[in-house]
Amino acid sequence: MLIVNGVSVVYQNRKKVLSDVSFSVPTGTITGIIGPNGAGKSTLLNSILGVIPHEGGATFDGVSLPQMAKKIGYVQQKSKVDLNFPITVAETIGLGILPRLRLFQRLSKKKYRHEIESVMDRIEMTEFADRQIGQLSGGQLQRVMIGRCIIQQPELILLDEPFAGIDAHSEATIMKILRELKAEGKTILMVHHDLNKVSEYFDNTVIIKKNLIAAGKTDDTFNSKNMSAAYGLPMLEV
Repeated sequence: MLIVNGVSVVYQNRKKVLSDVSFSVPTGTITGIIGPNGAGKSTLLNSILGVIPHEGGATFDGVSLPQMAKKIGYVQQKSKVDLNFPITVAETIGLGILPRLRLFQRLSKKKYRHEIESVMDRIEMTEFADRQIGQLSGGQLQRVMIGRCIIQQPELILLDEPFAGIDAHSEATIMKILRELKAEGKTILMVHHDLNKVSEYFDNTVIIKKNLIAAGKTDDTFNSKNMSAAYGLPMLEV
């Protein structure tokens, strides 16, 4: 189980971004983090990963997340990917193997070729194996990032708005893969913005607006009361 305990973030200008956010996520589920722009959703992921200064923390099966970094797959927003870097689709996916290697062990393309090819087939990107990542569409690039995550063989997967600005086919493909990973026992936590898909996609939902508004099973938390508290406007029952 993922347990987030008392996470708070204050920027150097003393602006509070998150305040005492605590919740738990059952193992083998897909959980969405939702809230308005500026609610602190991405900040929450960066905090529990230990990337930015914060108070509080998170554990997975009793181990702090920074201590189990090799078992965590993280897919950041597409806008933070350097599209000019001279690397192909196959090479990008292969990078996901690095956390599995022993100290000073080199990545052998020949040894892992079949595994890389299998992942490319799974994300429907085999025909683009030798294409530089800057030549991909937004949806294709996101599938490659998911592929890099899959080959790492993580136990916990964190995704920051993976469906922002991608095509419907890529979204459906990625969601299919995430459900397969859930069936394999993986725990998935995802920042999400499309409220129309919340009930369809997530077993659990975390709703934040700097503070925690609600967390739990989607059927219990995704309702008009909590949505009004998060977005500040009356909403129809969802």
